[in-house]
Amino acid sequence: MAMLRGVWRTRRAQVESAAPYVALVRAASQFPHTPKQLPTRMRIATYNVHRWSGVTGRQVPDATLAGNVISQLDADVVALQEVLRPFDVKDPLTELAEEQHLHVAFVVTRAHRRGELGNAILSRWPITSLFVLDLSFSRLEKRTALAAEFKLGERPLTVVATHLALRDRTRQRQVRAILSHPQLQGPVVLMGDLNAWRRSKATETLEAALGAHDNCRWPASFPSARPILALDRIYSRGAQIETLEAHRSTDARRASDHLPVIAGLKLPTTGAGDFAVPN
Repeated sequence: MAMLRGVWRTRRAQVESAAPYVALVRAASQFPHTPKQLPTRMRIATYNVHRWSGVTGRQVPDATLAGNVISQLDADVVALQEVLRPFDVKDPLTELAEEQHLHVAFVVTRAHRRGELGNAILSRWPITSLFVLDLSFSRLEKRTALAAEFKLGERPLTVVATHLALRDRTRQRQVRAILSHPQLQGPVVLMGDLNAWRRSKATETLEAALGAHDNCRWPASFPSARPILALDRIYSRGAQIETLEAHRSTDARRASDHLPVIAGLKLPTTGAGDFAVPN
């Protein structure tokens, strides 16, 4: 056991020195025939899986319950936060993607005592390109955004999965860095755990760039047992969010301290809708 702890410490130090980095990009080994165009309507979701530790924060990670919830969502694209890939057991993220026949990408944000911790994207559609934004503007909090482009035919979509900082000032810098990134063109969806528990400069900037939202319309997602805060959000540019709701199944209340949020998205017939960063 002492030798194993030593191996973990060494691996953790290696991860900490190298993060952030893309640690996993994997196509589904089995998936239905890929259409020539992305559908004009799809379901997208964001879910903070709480390191697979359940609502109680159990010591041994178990992705089974969260995997059941992801299956219940029946979403075309899912952004995941607080994804743990342990050093000492089989990777639950890879197994989950394989079981549900999904493409997967994962970025390491920082080292956890048991493995790599970061953001992931699961998708029914092949990922055309991928890049990472380092949003670690505070020494106390390492943060990233993972951006995946899906382009089938002439209908593109870029999905940005992120987990923003707790402090308002840092979160505002992160939002502006995302919105000003030159590769984020055409229809874009930004989703994740934004830690937006109240109105702030960050949410005002998002609303100005991506369309105004009344905070009362955001579905509460935290804490999952009795949600009162709308921490998990989905924004879009160049695509229309037609429906937006928290997934409140019994499994979802037990699998994580956050509920998933799922949206019905309508894409334009052609690529359009670049970001514009407010002054």
